[in-house]
Amino acid sequence: MGLWAMLGTLLGAPAHARPAPPITVFAAASLSDALQAVGKAYTTRTGVPVRFSFAASNLLARQIEAGARADVFVSADGQWMDHVARAGLLVAGSRRDVLRGRLVLIAPADSHTTLRIAPNFPLAQALGPNGRLAVGDPAYVPAGLYAKAALTQLGVWPAVQGKLAPADNVRIALSYVARHAAPLGIVYETDARAESGVKIIGIFPENTHPPIDYPAAIVRGAGPAARGFAAYLNGAEAKAIFRRFGFRTF
Repeated sequence: MGLWAMLGTLLGAPAHARPAPPITVFAAASLSDALQAVGKAYTTRTGVPVRFSFAASNLLARQIEAGARADVFVSADGQWMDHVARAGLLVAGSRRDVLRGRLVLIAPADSHTTLRIAPNFPLAQALGPNGRLAVGDPAYVPAGLYAKAALTQLGVWPAVQGKLAPADNVRIALSYVARHAAPLGIVYETDARAESGVKIIGIFPENTHPPIDYPAAIVRGAGPAARGFAAYLNGAEAKAIFRRFGFRTF
C-alpha cells in the first residue's frame, strides 16, 4: 500500500468524499410539508442535506436575533423579516418574496356548519354559546394577525374577539379544529388542505387582509451553501413543488 493510500485509510475518506455540511433553514410552521418536500428534492439534486426548524415566524425571528444558528429564514409575513433586517442580521440583497397564500375558514371534517364569508356574517352565532374560534394568537402570530385584519374589515371582530382559542402557531390552531376542540378556525389554505380532519367552508377575500406573502432571505454568517438553496427556492423545480401543495408562486 502506498503512502497516500495508507494516509487515506488512517484519516478517513478524502475531503472531496466527505458529506456536505447541512443547510439550516428556519421557516414558518405553515410551510412544514411543502418545504420538507423541497428540501428533499434539493438534497437529491445537490447532495447537500437540509434541516429545518419550523415554528411561528415571530419566534424564529426572536431566536435569530438572540444568536440562533440559521442559514436561511423563510417568514410567513414581511413584518418579522423586517424585524430581522432592522437588527442587521440578513445578507443585503438576498431577500425575495417566494410564495403567496390564502386565508380560509375551517370546520371539523364531519361538521354540518355552513357560512358565507361576507360583511357582518354570523360567525359568533355559528360558534355557539361556548364554542371558540381557533386562530394563531393575533397579538403576534402572522396567521392570527391576518385573521384579525380580515374579521375587522368584515365587521365581525368585536363579536368574536372574546371567543378565541389563540395558538402559538397556525398548525396548532389547525389541530384544535381537527380534534374538535374548536368548532371553527382560521388558517392558511395550504394547512387546511394538508389535514384530513378539517374542511374548508369559506375563503376570505384577499382585499380583507394584507397579502399573505412569504419572504426568504439569507441570514448573516450563513454557510456558503445557503446561496444555492435560496436561489433554488425561486427556481422552477421548487415552484412546481410549492404549487403542488397549494401555494402560489411569484
